[in-house]
Amino acid sequence: MTRSADISRTTNETDIRLSLALDGTGAGTRSTGVGFFDHLLDAVAKHGALDLDVETKGDLETGPHHTVEDTGLALGAAIDEALGDRSGILRFGHAVVPMDDARASASIDISGRPYTAFEAQLPPVAIGSFDCDLTEEFFRAVANSAKLTLHVSVERGHNAHHIVEASFKAFARALRQAVSLDPNESGVPSTKGLL
Repeated sequence: MTRSADISRTTNETDIRLSLALDGTGAGTRSTGVGFFDHLLDAVAKHGALDLDVETKGDLETGPHHTVEDTGLALGAAIDEALGDRSGILRFGHAVVPMDDARASASIDISGRPYTAFEAQLPPVAIGSFDCDLTEEFFRAVANSAKLTLHVSVERGHNAHHIVEASFKAFARALRQAVSLDPNESGVPSTKGLL
Protein backbone atom coordinates (compact mmCIF):
# COMPACT_ATOMS: atom_id res chain seq x y z
CA MET A 1 0.00 0.00 0.00
CA THR A 2 1.49 3.31 -1.09
CA ARG A 3 0.37 6.24 1.01
CA SER A 4 1.41 9.14 -1.15
CA ALA A 5 0.04 12.12 -3.03
CA ASP A 6 1.09 14.70 -5.60
CA ILE A 7 -0.55 18.11 -5.37
CA SER A 8 -0.46 21.04 -7.77
CA ARG A 9 -2.04 24.30 -6.61
CA THR A 10 -1.97 27.46 -8.70
CA THR A 11 -3.55 30.78 -7.82
CA ASN A 12 -2.84 34.39 -8.77
CA GLU A 13 -0.61 34.52 -5.68
CA THR A 14 1.23 31.17 -5.62
CA ASP A 15 2.22 28.22 -7.78
CA ILE A 16 2.90 25.07 -5.75
CA ARG A 17 4.09 21.56 -6.62
CA LEU A 18 4.15 19.20 -3.65
CA SER A 19 4.85 15.49 -3.39
CA LEU A 20 4.31 13.55 -0.15
CA ALA A 21 4.89 9.99 1.04
CA LEU A 22 3.67 9.29 4.58
CA ASP A 23 5.98 6.30 5.06
CA GLY A 24 9.27 7.99 4.37
CA THR A 25 12.58 8.98 5.88
CA GLY A 26 12.62 12.77 5.56
CA ALA A 27 13.88 12.71 1.98
CA GLY A 28 13.12 15.44 -0.54
CA THR A 29 13.78 19.11 -1.05
CA ARG A 30 11.86 22.13 0.11
CA SER A 31 12.10 25.42 -1.80
CA THR A 32 9.65 28.22 -1.05
CA GLY A 33 11.78 31.35 -1.33
CA VAL A 34 11.44 31.84 2.44
CA GLY A 35 14.60 30.43 3.98
CA PHE A 36 13.43 29.87 7.54
CA PHE A 37 10.17 28.33 6.29
CA ASP A 38 12.23 25.86 4.20
CA HIS A 39 14.12 25.00 7.40
CA LEU A 40 10.82 24.40 9.21
CA LEU A 41 9.53 22.17 6.39
CA ASP A 42 12.81 20.24 6.55
CA ALA A 43 12.05 19.64 10.26
CA VAL A 44 8.50 18.51 9.46
CA ALA A 45 9.82 16.02 6.90
CA LYS A 46 12.59 14.68 9.14
CA HIS A 47 10.68 14.42 12.41
CA GLY A 48 7.45 13.37 10.70
CA ALA A 49 9.28 10.62 8.75
CA LEU A 50 7.77 12.03 5.57
CA ASP A 51 9.29 12.12 2.12
CA LEU A 52 8.38 15.65 1.09
CA ASP A 53 9.19 17.67 -2.01
CA VAL A 54 7.90 21.24 -2.08
CA GLU A 55 8.42 23.86 -4.73
CA THR A 56 6.51 27.07 -4.10
CA LYS A 57 6.73 30.21 -6.18
CA GLY A 58 4.86 33.00 -4.42
CA ASP A 59 4.31 36.73 -4.58
CA LEU A 60 7.07 37.38 -2.07
CA GLU A 61 7.13 41.05 -3.00
CA THR A 62 3.96 41.36 -0.90
CA GLY A 63 5.49 39.31 1.93
CA PRO A 64 5.57 35.58 2.77
CA HIS A 65 1.96 35.22 3.98
CA HIS A 66 0.48 33.71 0.80
CA THR A 67 3.49 31.43 0.31
CA VAL A 68 3.29 30.00 3.83
CA GLU A 69 -0.49 29.66 4.00
CA ASP A 70 -0.89 28.17 0.52
CA THR A 71 1.94 25.71 1.11
CA GLY A 72 0.07 24.66 4.26
CA LEU A 73 -3.11 24.17 2.24
CA ALA A 74 -1.23 22.02 -0.29
CA LEU A 75 0.44 19.94 2.43
CA GLY A 76 -2.91 19.37 4.12
CA ALA A 77 -4.50 18.30 0.82
CA ALA A 78 -1.62 15.86 0.28
CA ILE A 79 -2.02 14.38 3.78
CA ASP A 80 -5.76 13.99 3.19
CA GLU A 81 -5.24 12.24 -0.15
CA ALA A 82 -2.39 10.03 1.07
CA LEU A 83 -4.47 8.78 4.02
CA GLY A 84 -7.22 7.49 1.72
CA ASP A 85 -10.14 6.11 3.74
CA ARG A 86 -8.00 6.15 6.94
CA SER A 87 -8.17 2.37 7.41
CA GLY A 88 -5.64 0.95 9.81
CA ILE A 89 -4.23 4.21 11.14
CA LEU A 90 -3.55 4.99 14.77
CA ARG A 91 -5.58 8.22 14.31
CA PHE A 92 -4.37 10.06 17.43
CA GLY A 93 -0.95 11.56 18.00
CA HIS A 94 0.69 13.64 20.68
CA ALA A 95 4.19 14.99 21.17
CA VAL A 96 6.06 17.35 23.47
CA VAL A 97 9.27 18.81 22.10
CA PRO A 98 11.81 20.86 24.06
CA MET A 99 14.24 23.07 22.19
CA ASP A 100 16.61 24.84 24.56
CA ASP A 101 14.46 27.46 26.35
CA ALA A 102 11.28 26.54 24.43
CA ARG A 103 8.84 23.67 24.89
CA ALA A 104 5.88 23.00 22.61
CA SER A 105 3.25 20.30 22.43
CA ALA A 106 0.98 19.15 19.65
CA SER A 107 -2.02 16.83 19.68
CA ILE A 108 -3.71 15.53 16.55
CA ASP A 109 -6.91 13.64 15.85
CA ILE A 110 -7.37 12.62 12.23
CA SER A 111 -11.04 13.15 12.83
CA GLY A 112 -12.42 14.42 9.53
CA ARG A 113 -13.38 17.59 11.42
CA PRO A 114 -11.02 20.51 10.81
CA TYR A 115 -10.24 22.47 13.96
CA THR A 116 -7.16 24.33 15.15
CA ALA A 117 -6.40 25.53 18.66
CA PHE A 118 -3.13 27.46 18.78
CA GLU A 119 -1.92 28.75 22.13
CA ALA A 120 1.32 30.72 22.07
CA GLN A 121 2.75 34.06 23.00
CA LEU A 122 4.90 34.60 19.93
CA PRO A 123 7.28 37.54 19.85
CA PRO A 124 6.16 40.07 17.20
CA VAL A 125 9.31 39.58 15.13
CA ALA A 126 10.43 38.05 11.87
CA ILE A 127 13.02 35.29 11.59
CA GLY A 128 14.62 36.14 8.29
CA SER A 129 11.56 36.97 6.20
CA PHE A 130 9.29 34.59 8.15
CA ASP A 131 6.88 36.50 10.41
CA CYS A 132 6.26 34.55 13.61
CA ASP A 133 2.49 35.01 13.33
CA LEU A 134 2.58 32.87 10.17
CA THR A 135 3.11 29.84 12.42
CA GLU A 136 -0.57 29.76 13.32
CA GLU A 137 -1.62 30.46 9.71
CA PHE A 138 0.39 27.45 8.51
CA PHE A 139 -1.06 25.08 11.11
CA ARG A 140 -4.61 26.28 10.45
CA ALA A 141 -4.17 25.78 6.69
CA VAL A 142 -2.80 22.25 7.10
CA ALA A 143 -5.51 21.23 9.58
CA ASN A 144 -8.31 22.62 7.40
CA SER A 145 -7.13 20.86 4.23
CA ALA A 146 -6.22 17.59 5.95
CA LYS A 147 -9.41 17.61 8.06
CA LEU A 148 -7.45 17.33 11.31
CA THR A 149 -8.25 18.40 14.82
CA LEU A 150 -4.99 20.06 15.82
CA HIS A 151 -3.97 21.55 19.14
CA VAL A 152 -0.58 23.27 19.38
CA SER A 153 0.58 24.84 22.60
CA VAL A 154 3.81 26.66 23.37
CA GLU A 155 4.33 25.99 27.04
CA ARG A 156 7.42 28.15 27.52
CA GLY A 157 10.22 29.96 25.71
CA HIS A 158 11.61 33.37 24.92
CA ASN A 159 13.71 32.83 21.78
CA ALA A 160 11.45 33.20 18.72
CA HIS A 161 13.47 30.77 16.59
CA HIS A 162 13.29 28.08 19.27
CA ILE A 163 9.58 28.62 19.95
CA VAL A 164 8.53 28.36 16.30
CA GLU A 165 10.82 25.43 15.52
CA ALA A 166 9.71 23.49 18.61
CA SER A 167 6.09 23.98 17.47
CA PHE A 168 6.81 22.59 14.02
CA LYS A 169 8.75 19.64 15.42
CA ALA A 170 5.97 18.82 17.89
CA PHE A 171 3.45 18.95 15.03
CA ALA A 172 5.65 16.63 12.96
CA ARG A 173 6.07 14.08 15.75
CA ALA A 174 2.35 14.08 16.55
CA LEU A 175 1.50 13.67 12.85
CA ARG A 176 3.98 10.81 12.52
CA GLN A 177 2.21 8.99 15.35
CA ALA A 178 -1.32 9.73 14.14
CA VAL A 179 -0.76 8.54 10.55
CA SER A 180 1.17 5.43 11.60
CA LEU A 181 -0.35 2.07 10.89
CA ASP A 182 -1.83 0.23 13.86
CA PRO A 183 -1.30 -3.55 13.62
CA ASN A 184 -4.40 -4.06 15.78
CA GLU A 185 -6.70 -1.99 13.55
CA SER A 186 -7.82 -3.32 10.17
CA GLY A 187 -10.64 -0.88 9.53
CA VAL A 188 -11.38 2.77 10.14
CA PRO A 189 -10.64 3.66 13.79
CA SER A 190 -14.04 5.16 14.56
CA THR A 191 -17.30 3.89 15.99
CA LYS A 192 -18.96 5.71 13.08
CA GLY A 193 -17.01 3.62 10.56
CA LEU A 194 -15.96 6.79 8.74
CA LEU A 195 -13.43 9.55 9.32
